Amino acid sequence: MGKRDQEHRRARKRERDARQRPQTPPRARPEPDEPGLGGGSSLRELVESTLGAVLYAPDDRYHLTLDQGASALSEPASRWPQTSRTVLVVTGAMLARLWQAGWQPADLARAVRRELTVRHLRLAVDLIAAEARGYAAASLDPRWSGQLRELEATEWWGEDDAFLPGVAARERADRFAVATLLLELFRLIGRLPPITLLGPPPGSGGARSGPGRSPAYAQKTGSEPRMLGRIRALLAKAESTEFPDEAEALTAKAQQLMAQHSIDEALLAAVSGSAAEPGACRIGVDNPYEAPKAVLLDAVAEANRSRSVWSKDLGFCTVVGFPADLEAVELLYTSLLVQATGGMNGGGSRTKSFRQSFLVAYASRIRERLAEATAQATEEALGGGRPDDGGGGSGGAVSLLPVLAARDEAVRESTERMFPTLKAGRAVRANDYEGWTQGRAAADRARLHGQNSALPH
Repeated sequence: MGKRDQEHRRARKRERDARQRPQTPPRARPEPDEPGLGGGSSLRELVESTLGAVLYAPDDRYHLTLDQGASALSEPASRWPQTSRTVLVVTGAMLARLWQAGWQPADLARAVRRELTVRHLRLAVDLIAAEARGYAAASLDPRWSGQLRELEATEWWGEDDAFLPGVAARERADRFAVATLLLELFRLIGRLPPITLLGPPPGSGGARSGPGRSPAYAQKTGSEPRMLGRIRALLAKAESTEFPDEAEALTAKAQQLMAQHSIDEALLAAVSGSAAEPGACRIGVDNPYEAPKAVLLDAVAEANRSRSVWSKDLGFCTVVGFPADLEAVELLYTSLLVQATGGMNGGGSRTKSFRQSFLVAYASRIRERLAEATAQATEEALGGGRPDDGGGGSGGAVSLLPVLAARDEAVRESTERMFPTLKAGRAVRANDYEGWTQGRAAADRARLHGQNSALPH
C-alpha cells in the first residue's frame, strides 16, 4: 500500500472517530467572536438556548439536559458574575411575558410552592423582585404592590453581578447547584398556561384607581379602610388567644363589622353614583381535601354576593365580586377554615374518609347558616335603614334592594365574561357517617356575623 493511500485512510479514520466522539453541547463552548464571554449578546444567546433546551426537553432526556445546561451556565468560574447579570435580563423578559398571560406574583409563588421546594420559592421571589425594578411604583396596581410586599420581594444583592454568587452563599450551594435550581424553576414557569387576566399587568399603563378597582390584596398596601383594619386585628387576636369564649366573642364582633361594612359600601357607591365594577382575586385551595375546601369557599362567596371558580390543577379559586365583598370572602373563609381544621383535629377518627366527610358536611351546613345570616343582615338594613344611604326607615328599603340586585347582576355578568366556557362541577361525596355528623356539629358551633349562640340543630 502506498504512502499516499495510508495517509488517506488515516484521515478518514480520524473523521469517523470525530463523528463518533461525544460532542460538548454547542451552548457550552465559547463562541469565536466572544472573547472571554464578557457578557455580550453571545452570552445572552447561551443563556437563552440553555433555558430553552431544558424547557422543551422530553421527559426521558430531561435530567441529562438539565445537567448539561447547569454545566454550561456554571462554567467557567470566571464567567459567573457576567452570567448572573445576563440571567436577570433573560428571566425578567420571561416574567414580563408571564404577567401578560394573566399571572401575578402571588400566583407564581403559589405554583412554585406547590410543585418545587423552598429553595426554588426563594429564588422565584428574587427574580420577581428583580423584574419589578423596571416599573415606577405609581404605575403598579395596588394589589400588585401588595403582593410584592407580602412576598417580601426586595433587591438584596446590590450589583447584578453579585446576584447568583449571593444566592449560592445564601443557599450554601455551589455554582452547579444554583444553576440547576434556576433551570428547574424556569421549566416550571415556562410551562404555566395562560390564565384569566384579573387586572392590568405592570407596564401596560392601565393601572386602575378609585372605587372601581378590585383590591383583593388591599390589606397589604397600607391603604385599607379603618373598618377592615379593625376586623383584621380582631380575627388575629381571636386566633392567638387560648380562651375559646374570648375567641368566639372576638370572631363574632369581627364578622358583625364585616357584614355592616359590606352593606355600607354598597349604599355609599349607589348614593355617590360611583361607577364601581366587580373585580376578582385568587385564593389558594390546596391539598389535602382540596375539593371540600373549594366547596367551603364557594359557600362563603355565595353568601357575600360573589362567585367562586375553582381551577383544580392550579390550586386556586378565582372569586369575582365587589371590593368589600372580596375582602369579606377572604377573611371569613380563612377564619372558618381555621375553625374547621381545629374541629376536625379534635374529632375521634383520623382516617381520610372521616376528614373528607367532616369537611363536606361542614361546608354544607356553613352554606345554610351563611344564607340565613345574610338574609337576616339584609332584613335589618332594610327595616332600619343605614345612615349612609341618605335617609332612614322605608327610604333605606327602597334604595337597598335595587342596589343589591344590580350588584348581583354585575357579578354574574363579570363572571361569565371572564369564564365564558364555565361549567358546573360535580358534587363532592361524603361516605363516613361519623365525619358527616361531627362536621355539621362543628359548623353549628362556628360563629357567624355576630351571632353569639349556636343555631339549633
